[in-house]
Amino acid sequence: MAQLTMAVIYGSRSCEHDVSVVSALQFMDAAEKGGYRVAPVYIARDGKWYTGDALREVAVYQRFDPAAHGLRRAQFDVAAGSGDLIAWPPPKRKGLFGGGEESPVIAHIDVAAPVLHGLHGEDGTVQGLLELAGIPYTSAGVMGSAVGMDKIAMKLLFIGAGLPVLPYTWFLRDAWERDPEAVIAQVEKALAYPVFVKPANLGSSIGIGRAADRESLRKAIEVAASFDRRVLAEAGIPNPKEVNCSVLGYAEEVRASVCEMPVSTEEFLTYQDKYLRAAKDGRGSAGSKGMQSLARQVPAPIGEEMTERAKKLACDAFRALDCKGAVRVDMLLAEDGALCINEINTIPGSLAFYLWAEEGLAYPALIESMVEYAFRAHAQKARSVFAYDSTILQSYQQGKRAAKSAKA
Repeated sequence: MAQLTMAVIYGSRSCEHDVSVVSALQFMDAAEKGGYRVAPVYIARDGKWYTGDALREVAVYQRFDPAAHGLRRAQFDVAAGSGDLIAWPPPKRKGLFGGGEESPVIAHIDVAAPVLHGLHGEDGTVQGLLELAGIPYTSAGVMGSAVGMDKIAMKLLFIGAGLPVLPYTWFLRDAWERDPEAVIAQVEKALAYPVFVKPANLGSSIGIGRAADRESLRKAIEVAASFDRRVLAEAGIPNPKEVNCSVLGYAEEVRASVCEMPVSTEEFLTYQDKYLRAAKDGRGSAGSKGMQSLARQVPAPIGEEMTERAKKLACDAFRALDCKGAVRVDMLLAEDGALCINEINTIPGSLAFYLWAEEGLAYPALIESMVEYAFRAHAQKARSVFAYDSTILQSYQQGKRAAKSAKA
C-alpha cells in the first residue's frame, strides 16, 4: 500500500492556539512513526496558513516569522475531490507566454487530521471546509464539532437525549451590558451559590470563574463576557470529583478508555493545572508535554461499578453528537454518587493518547484507528445521493417566457 500523506492542521485564531501547537507536534511525531507522510498545515494567529518542514520545531512558534526559511503560504483547493494543498498566492508564470510555470500544488492530501482546540477549528469551521473539499478527516463532523464547542447548545442536546447535566442558565453579552442587575437576578433565581461562569465557546478552562456571592459573580461574568457573546452560568456542587474518559470510534463501533481523575490545586481544573504545572522536559520548556503531563490518578479511584457507569455515559455522549475519532468526555461525580456530563472535547488536548496508552494502544496505533474511521465516514457520505432531477428550471424558463409573452 502506498504511503498516505496526512495534513495535520493546527494553531488558528484561538485562545488555545499554543495548546494546539503542542498537541500537533506530538501528533506529527506519532503519525510519522506510524508510517504516514506528514504535511504540517499551521494556521497562524492572524489566520494565514503555512506549511514547511521548519514547522516541526517548537522554537519557530515562539517568535513566528512568516518570512523565515522553510515556510510557505498555503491553502486547500476546495474543489470537491481535488485534495491538493496549494501554494498561495499561486506562483507567477514564467516567460512571455507563461510556459514552464511552477506548479502551485505542494502536496496531494489523502487524509486530514485537525488538531485544533477552540474557535476557528474545533468548532466545525475547518470540518466544513474539509467536507466541501471532499477530504477525509479524523475529527468529529460539522454538527458534533459545533455542538461540542458550544457549552449551551451541548447541554440542550444532552438534555434532549436524556443525559444528565448540571443545572444552568445562560444569557447574552448584550443583555449583560444593557442591564447587569437583571442578569444577576436571573442567575440568582435559577441557581444557588457557588456558581461557575463560563464563556460558551472556549476550552482549556480559559475565562471560567467561580462565584460565591453577588460581587464575585459580577466579576466572573465580566471575564467570561470578554471572551464570548454567550455566557453560561452553572450550578456548583460540593466537593465534586472530576472523571474523564476518552471514547474512540465511529457509528456503531464505539469503545471507552480507562477513566482518569485529574488532580487540581484549585477549586476547579485551571489552565495552569492542565498545561503549566508540568515538569520541564529535556529541552527545558515548561508545558511541552501538554495534557499528558497533568497530575492525575489512572485509573480513577471510583470503583468498578462507577467506572462502568462513567464509560457508558461517555459512550452515550459520543453517540448523541455522532462523533468520530478520539474524543474526551469530562464528567463530575457528586458526593451522593450522582454522575453528570460536564463537557465533551471533540479534539482533546494531546488527543487523549495517554489514556489509550493505558489500554495498550500506542499513539501510532490510535492514529491508525482514527484514519480508518475517517475513510469509513468519507465512504459512507459518498454513498448518499446528492442530486435530484426536477423540472424546476424548466418550469422557471416557461414562466419567464409566459411573462414575456403577456407583456408583448
